[in-house]
Amino acid sequence: MPRALAAAGAIGAMAAGLLGGAAPTAAATPDNGGRDVVLNLFQWTWDAVAAECASTIGDAGFGYVQVSPPAEHIQGDTWWTSYQPVSYQVESKLGTRAEFANMVQTCNGVGVEVIADAVINHTTGAGQSGYGTAGSWYAEDDFPVYSAQDFNDCRENIDDYTDRWEVQHCRLVGLQDLRTSSEYVQQTIADYLDDLVSLGVAGFRIDASKHVPAADLEAIKSRMVNSDVYWVHEVIGAAGEPITEDEYLGSGDSHEFDYARQLKHDFDGQIANLRYIGDNKLPSDRAGVFVSNHDTERNGESMSYQWGAKYTLANTFMLSWPYGSPTVYSGYEFSDFDAGAPGATADSVADAECDSGQWTCEQRWDEIQGMVGFHNTVGDAEVTRWWDDGGNHIAYGRGDKGYVAINNNGYEASRTYTSDLPAGEYCDVIASGDCTQTVTVAADGTFTATLPAYGALALHVGAPGGTTTDPGDGEETADVSVSVQAETTWGQDVRIVGDQGELGNWDPAAGVVLSADGYPQWTGAVDLPAGTTFEYKYVKYDGGTAVWESGDNRVATVGSDGSLALSDTWRG
Repeated sequence: MPRALAAAGAIGAMAAGLLGGAAPTAAATPDNGGRDVVLNLFQWTWDAVAAECASTIGDAGFGYVQVSPPAEHIQGDTWWTSYQPVSYQVESKLGTRAEFANMVQTCNGVGVEVIADAVINHTTGAGQSGYGTAGSWYAEDDFPVYSAQDFNDCRENIDDYTDRWEVQHCRLVGLQDLRTSSEYVQQTIADYLDDLVSLGVAGFRIDASKHVPAADLEAIKSRMVNSDVYWVHEVIGAAGEPITEDEYLGSGDSHEFDYARQLKHDFDGQIANLRYIGDNKLPSDRAGVFVSNHDTERNGESMSYQWGAKYTLANTFMLSWPYGSPTVYSGYEFSDFDAGAPGATADSVADAECDSGQWTCEQRWDEIQGMVGFHNTVGDAEVTRWWDDGGNHIAYGRGDKGYVAINNNGYEASRTYTSDLPAGEYCDVIASGDCTQTVTVAADGTFTATLPAYGALALHVGAPGGTTTDPGDGEETADVSVSVQAETTWGQDVRIVGDQGELGNWDPAAGVVLSADGYPQWTGAVDLPAGTTFEYKYVKYDGGTAVWESGDNRVATVGSDGSLALSDTWRG
């Protein structure tokens, strides 16, 4: 079931200047009719996933649902029993093979495709024996499809993560490590994955990829009948370790764990830094991104639902910023690291109930649904008109299709924002799901709004209930072209600031950020009404520190025909 890679997520040349680096390319996940957002329903039964696809997920605009591992596994009521396979039968505590097949068919019927979590690095913990969830007997070197020769010779736990061989050939927390260099093991795994594809699965999240040599994974995929199926790898990179995410791009994309780590760092610090979140990470078209997953929410590596409003803001940013392919995580509340899903027993899990207060059900939040719609609407539109206050209030557009403002402060924030949106009445898709709160955008793209403490606003064209007018209606405006030659130091950008709202009203943090594509020439555009006389200067800006050019204010007037081109040199 081949899928073309989505074009969503590309940023144009203007964004490259805003971000201080090369523009990311297209988003990672396969394109499902223009929808590429993944919903990870952790420990949801197959029946519950099917019902949620029909009632919520399809209408909300998700392209994919990621489900927990479907293979037979050890019995137990903890969540991690799902990650200790006994056989490759599709019979787990989350449901039967028939229920799994029905889930895939139901989700596909509403335009949602299924990505399955695949555990292929290991089997069960060493020294264990018993019966799996499908009734299969297993012991340390005795499994329905594997025996002693199918496991690596190293029988010790991984101790040194700076030793590549040890990480990829010894036991991960006591789990029996498969000899993935073996042709038999490779073919057995390939057959299992092909079986799931035959049931309609569209792709796989490959668990614990770091613990399998990249070449072995490429060999496994090449043995599949469906060798072009989508894969995304779990490779938890860390400083000082020799194994990196980009090693695995030969067989699929990789999850970018540093993205989630930076979200946590910046939302606990200054979100103005998020404009650089794509720097020094995987290429955008090969990166899967998330705010949280089942591991990181438990080990504290990322944010989680327990962060409250900030967690919602982080998801808002992820779904509105064009880097990587986003996955929204939906699990359940817990206080015990090992706790299984609500109502779990040794061989079954109760269907998720979003009204119970135990399941987090992010896919039903107005903010998440609104931002999935935003993400699908803006597509690959470039980032425009980035603004920040140097701290925890940021705003940016996605061309003329959308605009987002985020307030990560404990107090409300008001300002007049400048967008590229056509004039009209817009639904704030974060405030509610039924357009009860609207924002009026003027002919020049400006609007005034007050963001609540730890709140956000998101507008996009085409939102149900909103109206827009032709951009030419009302007062005639013009894109004033700006060009200034200025040399900067690392971390600085150049902004044009002046006495108009579009120029930040002399506030450097609110000025128009210029593009460095032609460095040392900085370029950009400003929307100002025809005939406007304005004063302005240039500012070098770095995280709240402003360096103004010398001399008197510059003065210019937009022509009556809307034409004006500024060509200046920095005055030192």
